[in-house]
Amino acid sequence: MDGTERPVGADLASKIGRLVEERGWNQEDFARIARVNRHTARQILKAGAGRRLHNATISQCAAALGLSVSELRNLPLERLLPRMHGRFHPDDASLQTLLERATQPDLLAWLQRNPERAAQLRADEAAELLSMQGPSSPFATLGVDQMIDRIERRRKLIDQIRVVAASEYLPMVEVFMGLLCEKLQPKKLG
Repeated sequence: MDGTERPVGADLASKIGRLVEERGWNQEDFARIARVNRHTARQILKAGAGRRLHNATISQCAAALGLSVSELRNLPLERLLPRMHGRFHPDDASLQTLLERATQPDLLAWLQRNPERAAQLRADEAAELLSMQGPSSPFATLGVDQMIDRIERRRKLIDQIRVVAASEYLPMVEVFMGLLCEKLQPKKLG
């Protein structure tokens, strides 16, 4: 190495560091949420300090950031930065598919009126919207705005649960969710 090249691990560490910064986490927050020790967190945030990251560390960082390992390793930083705020890059395939396959006039009109919100839709959300099209669809009864509002609220809640689940409060969330699901599910006849 001539001093100008950086090891692959340092580039990945630099990318992770930038995403952590975008989330607004400090070193301690990052270490706790990613479940890595403080020394490892410090090295990552200092762009790797020339050290290769272990696969387990990369996996923990990806999970903490709400990404798959493949996305973290392979997608360019400019495509990942919007995801730190729940948005996807406008040229993601899911948005393109939604724009190409939407046939419901109200959905098409919403997509044209709300390009920024449409760009935030995730692949599973876009697929869900496409599956709702038709004459007796939820769009016909509740309206497109209400259905997309529900999807956005659900996404925010899931993102919040991911953050809490990566903390020491996971057992409390499991108990609460178990009780809530038990309450919502019909009683089984015994």
